[in-house]
Amino acid sequence: MTMTRLPIRSVAPAEPGARDRILDAADRALAAEGYRHMRIEDLARAAAIAKGTVYLSFQSKEEIALACIDRMAGRVLARMRTLAAEAKPADERLRRMLIERVLVRFDYARTHSASVDEILRAIRPALLARREAHFRAESKLLAAVLSEPSGAASPRATLATAQAMVLATNALLPYSLGVREMGRRAEIARRADRVARLVIHGVHAARSHRPRRTP
Repeated sequence: MTMTRLPIRSVAPAEPGARDRILDAADRALAAEGYRHMRIEDLARAAAIAKGTVYLSFQSKEEIALACIDRMAGRVLARMRTLAAEAKPADERLRRMLIERVLVRFDYARTHSASVDEILRAIRPALLARREAHFRAESKLLAAVLSEPSGAASPRATLATAQAMVLATNALLPYSLGVREMGRRAEIARRADRVARLVIHGVHAARSHRPRRTP
């Protein structure tokens, strides 16, 4: 798909807050019209800025859509950090972190149900690369909580366990199932809870069967 680009030139920085206003407008456009019909000039008008100002922050429509997803993923990570810092047992924090990484994405995708498949078709390679970076950050946060109990495995094994937790719950994400397939939010929450409990139980089972090191 051909992307709308402005010739590269020396420009002044975008005005404060313009980037977020553009992304807010893009989220609304994606929800209402879909990716294909989203236009730079319409985003500029909705954000109350000149069209050229959009290109001070983004080089293309694709970059705007990816930035919307990056911003949502940032909210996922922020929520997971908040849960990780709570004064609760590690298992409870892990369970809630795994559920939230599903539900925050579900809530975002539910408002964009008309454009999820379209976005995937249009920018799939770039989107998948961004998702891998998001998942790595979430895995590292889960690994930090996993490493707290006594008898935890090596850092490498702990990170591998966290990555497996992410992979297990990825099956419930909008981009894996499609919003129409996922049903109601309460059902997704129940399914995420079951998966989270299962993988946490598996971690304990693996640790209990891990051979003890002899002095």
